[in-house]
Amino acid sequence: MKDLYKKILFNDHYDPFQFLGVHQSKSNSQDIIIRTLQPSAQKVALITGSQKHQMKKIEPEGLFESQLNKAELDFPELEPFDYQYDITFQAGNKILINDPYRFIPQLSEQDRYLFNFGTNYSLYNLLGAQLGMHQKVSGTMFRVWAPNARAVAVIGHFNGWDCRVHQMRVLGSSGIWELFIPGIVENELYRFKIKTAAGHFLEKSDPFQFSGETRPQTASSIRNINRYQWRDHEWQKTKRATSPYDKPMSIYEVHPGSWRRDPSNPSRFLTFKELADQLIPYVKDMGFTHIELLPVAEHPLDESWGYQVTGSFSLSSRYGVPDDFMYFVDQCHLNNIAVILDWVPAHFPKDPHGLAQFDGTALYEHEDPRKGAHPEWGTLIYNYGRKEVINFLIASALFWLDKYHIDGLRVDAVASMLYLDYARKHGEWIPNCYGGKENLEAIEFIKHLNSIIFDHYPHTLMIAEESTSFYGVSKPADQGGLGFGFKWNMGWMNDILSYFSKDPLFRKYHHNALTFSLMYAFSENFILPLSHDEVVHGKRSLLEKMPGDVWQKFANLRLLLTTMYLHPGKKLLFMGGEFAQQSEWYCKQSLDWHLPETNPKHNQTMIFVRALNTFYRAHRALWECDFRDSGFHWLDFEDRDNSIISFVRCANDPKDHLVCLLHFSPQTMFDYKIGLPENREYQIIFCSDDERFGGSSHCDERLIIPISERYAKAEYHAHITVPPLAGVVLKPL
Repeated sequence: MKDLYKKILFNDHYDPFQFLGVHQSKSNSQDIIIRTLQPSAQKVALITGSQKHQMKKIEPEGLFESQLNKAELDFPELEPFDYQYDITFQAGNKILINDPYRFIPQLSEQDRYLFNFGTNYSLYNLLGAQLGMHQKVSGTMFRVWAPNARAVAVIGHFNGWDCRVHQMRVLGSSGIWELFIPGIVENELYRFKIKTAAGHFLEKSDPFQFSGETRPQTASSIRNINRYQWRDHEWQKTKRATSPYDKPMSIYEVHPGSWRRDPSNPSRFLTFKELADQLIPYVKDMGFTHIELLPVAEHPLDESWGYQVTGSFSLSSRYGVPDDFMYFVDQCHLNNIAVILDWVPAHFPKDPHGLAQFDGTALYEHEDPRKGAHPEWGTLIYNYGRKEVINFLIASALFWLDKYHIDGLRVDAVASMLYLDYARKHGEWIPNCYGGKENLEAIEFIKHLNSIIFDHYPHTLMIAEESTSFYGVSKPADQGGLGFGFKWNMGWMNDILSYFSKDPLFRKYHHNALTFSLMYAFSENFILPLSHDEVVHGKRSLLEKMPGDVWQKFANLRLLLTTMYLHPGKKLLFMGGEFAQQSEWYCKQSLDWHLPETNPKHNQTMIFVRALNTFYRAHRALWECDFRDSGFHWLDFEDRDNSIISFVRCANDPKDHLVCLLHFSPQTMFDYKIGLPENREYQIIFCSDDERFGGSSHCDERLIIPISERYAKAEYHAHITVPPLAGVVLKPL
């Protein structure tokens, strides 16, 4: 028994319940022995009902023991014995507590089996710190997966951060450690102290924490995330019954830490409660349908923009508490705005309080750095072949959809997951079992993830940021695809930004950059992104990418956005683009809101984007057939000398169509010949050159009368005035 005590004293035992708590006396079957380890206590009294028994300090390190007769105590044979400790500490303060070591294990064998098998999808309700009641005693159940640890303890202010006081027990071969600590309430800070197989101690944040300390502090915080009273019932009902693929989708991409800062304290982030009152009315007024948030999970470094996550279930404390974010999402839904969250299963940082070498071994990552380390980002890669890691990631995705009512997840850096040689040189990667470069385990994980997400939440927006030509990213998994619902069209984005950076004088030599995307536009369910990645690291803002004088820069920007909105595919615009932010985005300061407030050109750009969103949402031809070639027909893609393209966008009913013309040179074209699909009168209903947008107002306001003569790919044609650097849209009357 002395050896067992020493193991517990030195945090070296997998089950301290074998020694602490209530035990049968070996010398007398009618007696029980109760032990507690309280290193900071001066004296401890045992409370049983109305009786108080002074415990004996039997070891100088703070081991207290009482031996009592069962008959005198009415000791139960089948249920845990109810008792408390009245502790007087050496500093003189007193506390009355229930003994953590009197509670039987709570996590069922079925839950443990499903976790080790990789299919316990509601894991966030089981692991971490779960507030609750056991045997009519309130407290917090702590659980953590650390299968290779010699011992694990919960530490916090409640035990003086002393790892001897609340040592956990491992539950069989599951690798899960558990301890229910009575009296631990919301907002308590805690960590897990892990003794590795080599005998070293690690202090780790809870991988399943719901909240944590504000950087640079790293302790986890106990939170109740089940009390918020949601009001978005109608939204959820409509979402369950409505497919997103034939609906308008105009996404406003936002970094919540820099959209707007506190004016009185620019270094302070707005909380999501504050953002709800400012961002949502703005987005609604501007006509966007969706908000996409850069990652809001806990991360240590502001400059990572949230993409180096240390808390996959934790709202970052930068932005308030979980209830603040729930309020934000709820308010979005009440205002008919969907919320998409950037989610990062591709990698995680090496910070010592995080997942790296969590129990002293490569638990979440691959041990071999050729598979487990990302050379470009200095991060670690999840081990997609380990069932418990897959369970962790899928549970994280489901968590945000379940607890926070998120409408979609944009999965970051999918290409880095798909290929074993991503950002690696020859000899720095290991081929798969067939000798190829595809990461078969990651591919299987992605298919599994999407299948489970759509099974639980059928109309979730599962969006892949995937930059290669990998087959079937947005095809169903049972049809050989990866199972995403949407894919970012990185090819279109690269081509169009490269084209717009060219002087209009030379654009005719790059005409294919305008037309090539239509060769593959319907091979995936594409979203056209003008994202945060394109306005940082010396790439310049969208406005400053544009060539020409000031007027031409703004005209080019309007034309770029018009091109995006008329092209097949859903739309995404990063914050600031809607008012022509002039400087590059910097994550540590607010957008330049003074620009639209003081400069007419920036204000006119904002007016333009508002009008563009309104126009887009009002016309089914621009979104109803985004992913079918029946929704797009070329009229003329060969007029490279004038840098003009024209095409038709159709709704499900072909008679509901729009004629779109885009002109990429700064000259006004008089009496320009445009093809028309039908022998009907047309009228220009939208023009990016409108005077109220800052244009030259050369838009043709006449009734367009078709001529029954074929031109280019059209059966009819007409003559119109085409404004400089502008897009125009015609509608049949």
